[in-house]
Amino acid sequence: MNVNQSAPPVPPFGQPQPVYTGYHQSSYGGQPGSTAPPTPYGAYNGPVPGYQQTPLPGVSRAPPSSEAPPASTAQAPCGQAAYGQFGQGDVQNGPSSTVQMQRFPGSQPFGSVPLAPVVSQPTVLQPYGPPPTSAQVTAQLAGMQIGGAVAPALPPVGLGYGPPTSLASASGSYPNSGLYGSYPQGQAPPLSQAQGHLGAQPPQRSAPPQASGFTSPASGGPRMPSMTGPLLPGQGFGGPSVSQPNHVSSPPPQALPPGTQMTGPPGPPPPMHSSQQPGYQLQQNGSFGPVRGPQPNYGSPYPGAPTFGSQPGPPQPLPPKRLDPDAIPSPIQVIEDDRNNRGSEPFVTGVRGQVPPLVTTNFLVKDQGNASPRYIRCTSYNIPCTSDMAKQAQVPLAAVIKPLARLPPEEASPYVVDHGESGPLRCNRCKAYMCPFMQFVEGGRRFQCCFCSCINDVPPQYFQHLDHTGKRVDAYDRPELSLGSYEFLATVDYCKNNKFPSPPAFIFMIDVSYNAIRSGLVRLLCEELKSLLDFLPREGGAEESAIRVGFVTYNKVLHFYNVKSSLAQPQMMVVSDVADMFVPLLDGFLVNVSESRAVITSLLDQIPEMFADTRETETVFAPVIQAGMEALKAAECAGKLFLFHTSLPIAEAPGKLKNRDDRKLINTDKEKTLFQPQTGAYQTLAKECVAQGCCVDLFLFPNQYVDVATLSVVPQLTGGSVYKYACFQVENDQERFLSDLRRDVQKVVGFDAVMRVRTSTGQSWLEKSRLGTKPGREASGTCNICSPDLIHVASGIRAVDFFGAFYMSNTTDVELAGLDGDKTVTVEFKHDDRLNEESGALLQCALLYTSCAGQRRLRIHNLALNCCTQLADLYRNCETDTLINYMAKFAYRGVLNSPVKTVRDTLITQCAQILACYRKNCASPSSAGQLILPECMKLLPVYLNCVLKSDVLQPGAEVTTDDRAYVRQLVTSMDVAETNVFFYPRLLPLTKSPIESATEPPAVRASEERLSNGDIYLLENGLNLFLWVGASVQQGVVQSLFSVSSFSQITSGLSVLPVLDNPLSKKVRGLIDSLRAQRSRYMKLIVVKQEDKLEMLFKHFLVEDKSLSGGASYVDFLCHMHKEIRQLLS
Repeated sequence: MNVNQSAPPVPPFGQPQPVYTGYHQSSYGGQPGSTAPPTPYGAYNGPVPGYQQTPLPGVSRAPPSSEAPPASTAQAPCGQAAYGQFGQGDVQNGPSSTVQMQRFPGSQPFGSVPLAPVVSQPTVLQPYGPPPTSAQVTAQLAGMQIGGAVAPALPPVGLGYGPPTSLASASGSYPNSGLYGSYPQGQAPPLSQAQGHLGAQPPQRSAPPQASGFTSPASGGPRMPSMTGPLLPGQGFGGPSVSQPNHVSSPPPQALPPGTQMTGPPGPPPPMHSSQQPGYQLQQNGSFGPVRGPQPNYGSPYPGAPTFGSQPGPPQPLPPKRLDPDAIPSPIQVIEDDRNNRGSEPFVTGVRGQVPPLVTTNFLVKDQGNASPRYIRCTSYNIPCTSDMAKQAQVPLAAVIKPLARLPPEEASPYVVDHGESGPLRCNRCKAYMCPFMQFVEGGRRFQCCFCSCINDVPPQYFQHLDHTGKRVDAYDRPELSLGSYEFLATVDYCKNNKFPSPPAFIFMIDVSYNAIRSGLVRLLCEELKSLLDFLPREGGAEESAIRVGFVTYNKVLHFYNVKSSLAQPQMMVVSDVADMFVPLLDGFLVNVSESRAVITSLLDQIPEMFADTRETETVFAPVIQAGMEALKAAECAGKLFLFHTSLPIAEAPGKLKNRDDRKLINTDKEKTLFQPQTGAYQTLAKECVAQGCCVDLFLFPNQYVDVATLSVVPQLTGGSVYKYACFQVENDQERFLSDLRRDVQKVVGFDAVMRVRTSTGQSWLEKSRLGTKPGREASGTCNICSPDLIHVASGIRAVDFFGAFYMSNTTDVELAGLDGDKTVTVEFKHDDRLNEESGALLQCALLYTSCAGQRRLRIHNLALNCCTQLADLYRNCETDTLINYMAKFAYRGVLNSPVKTVRDTLITQCAQILACYRKNCASPSSAGQLILPECMKLLPVYLNCVLKSDVLQPGAEVTTDDRAYVRQLVTSMDVAETNVFFYPRLLPLTKSPIESATEPPAVRASEERLSNGDIYLLENGLNLFLWVGASVQQGVVQSLFSVSSFSQITSGLSVLPVLDNPLSKKVRGLIDSLRAQRSRYMKLIVVKQEDKLEMLFKHFLVEDKSLSGGASYVDFLCHMHKEIRQLLS
């Protein structure tokens, strides 16, 4: 319809709706709908809230369905009468069983229309949310219901109190996006007398209709702008729905006179919620007053906004309806509920398949046989028994394992068990280690392996009698029989070349080219190392670290330093033949810090002076790593290289790179090449490093493109870390760099490590020879945690895919030159055969590593999971945070080989399949217009949208290729807590909570709508920390925090708050320190003033809004997911 055409002779709600091609969807009164071309994230078909349907003369109603009655959007508190009822006695205030439909003019610009009710169905043992009841627990998302079965309908929206349930407008997901769920201004006929006088009602947002709720516009067609206006005579917002015509007996709507122009004045702005309204806590700040000003990228409901295609409005139009963000699933609410419900009691791991508290909840763990969730988190704690069931659900079965995770002081580190020369007790067939799930038989003389069912003899020195329950009487005296996590001291059989390892070494390799000297980096680093070397990691109560250190500087050539304790001054040896790298000295290169303290200090004083006048701008890179690895090989020890590098290595040498940065490749099939290394030389080098146990940590200080995708290959494959400080300036970046360096040098690391994950019921092993041979490690560096002469015949589930910073030379062993307490390995499992529901499934993670003192150890983590034959059991025991961690890593690896668009589409499709399977097989029957989400997965859409909008998958114009490659490799090793805050940042208002409160202020949702110009907010995502200052902040607050008298005098971009002696300053600085202590990397503070140029960077992290790079808002993506689910179901 052209916006300038006359209105048709019938009202718009009597016209056919556009529908999806491919499945039938009846329009109003059952009339067939037309088709429309698909639009990305476009509007889609479904019941639309608005007009109550009444049967037209001569038009048959839709057949009744057996669905559960949809829930009301506004629900009165239990035991109270709802405020305001339907004006017509023939429309009941109770379980409504029909879906309302509303006609949107086809010519309306692309906008937002509410979905039908989203129902999130709670189940038993859900990790958060209320317990299930016989009635579905519902929390509407503009009619979306979150809960189990649908609750009875309540009074019409707009006339009743209850939880805010209307969706706010999407944050401008597309141009000209209107407000969700509103009527075009002045569209409907005058208000019925029976509805009462609305002017007497308390101001509040009107919610969508209770039955249809989050309703889908026609498939592929343009989304319509919101419509406002009074109801038809005898009509309420919350009327019955089309699909169940049992409750409708109102008179049919009146037709408009032919030729009536659909134009009219706009409606008034949307009023706010009543402050006394119960239900969801109102998070939007009220400092803007009861009338909210238009936000950027939001459609305007205010006077002066164009309202094409609307009828003349009545004298007293209804307030425009808005989709209320408070009514869609809120990450903040879920996190807060979990903290309140599960934060006070310890999490006891004795129960199989128990879902742990969320990663955002502070809780203590009591190990009673299963590994702590700090070590292992699973996407689901109830695994499908069959592969067919797993394929049907499409829920990835994965575990995020953090073998060396740091524990809070209140929790004990894993006990170390020493079995002497005999070594750890293991199954002869599958080589699984002794654990609490092994079953002792025949009076304790034998044990049955819980992984492969093999019967093994118990060695005489390990024998112990059984009690009346069949348990060993010493079970609680042995960690391996009573705890989920513990360590064994390894024997010489577990060591390379059957020789105990030497203590590891650290080698500091410093770029001394012109850029590094000019920026002040070299002088700063050398000064810091003088004191930092006193804090090298040490074992337990050791007085000093056993780690030795060495030093190399480089530009186009390499300089090795002899810092032997007997020398008066350090000696420098230069290697200029970088094509054939060798180490020019052995004795005196790697030294004990305490013995060579004076010589090392002298060297660190001299390095900045020696190269102060350098004009050398070219650098090498691969030969530097080669040199460090050769030095460790000559010393016959494992270790770590700390590289400090500034520029693209363009000097003639192995691993030379060229500048290949080309933004024209973005959104093309060749975009994947930007994430791939330029040359295969670095993979080969990384393989050699892993064999030697040489881990590489890389600190980058680029002023321009340095090809992070290639330079990060060796750190990535050796289990190392990459740190990036673009345009490094000492005065601005000193604190961040030094903090990262201190933490990196001091953290405990396991060297020369190999990890294997075993699964139960499933691994039967047939041996060709050497039954029971203890594992070793061959000279080549390959792992023999299981003997190489085994043929694996697997059944049940098995590990099939791995994600993280490591190298794999075969399909089962994860090899890590170094592994610290921040790194995770994510493992995906697939079915080989049917699992047993009674016995469940077992996982055992075994990590063989060398400690910082040179001790060879085995760390064991065990976890028992449930198995299910019902899909509902799978969905009620999932963990969304872990699921997102896995999906992000899966996608970030996918961009190496597939176009980014393909990766994004794969994620969306998988998410839709997961939710569609739940809707089809687990949810109560309900209207097709309802989006029903499992209780445990109700945050899956918002979190997945954050992944899709991330810089790797949808970069903005300001995001560099290096930034994307950096983030991609960073996320690969993140744990669940880190990905949670990285993809959905925390936004904390600072002036709302009492100054004397010692706790963190409650977070608000990451949306611009939550910002008040009279408040100050902290935003953190694990890498960045912003302090946003509203333009109307009180002068006293500005003075207390910044020591200036007005907002205009605050320095934008400030990175350090002044140290002031007042309660507010102390509280904010203390909160910043607390947030930094929680994260593995130092977060540099950036002060952002409202409406300042830096605000665009800050808004990039408000992930519920539309992004400048085209990413959809949360509401728009929820609509899109509903469309995808309905297409699958149809």
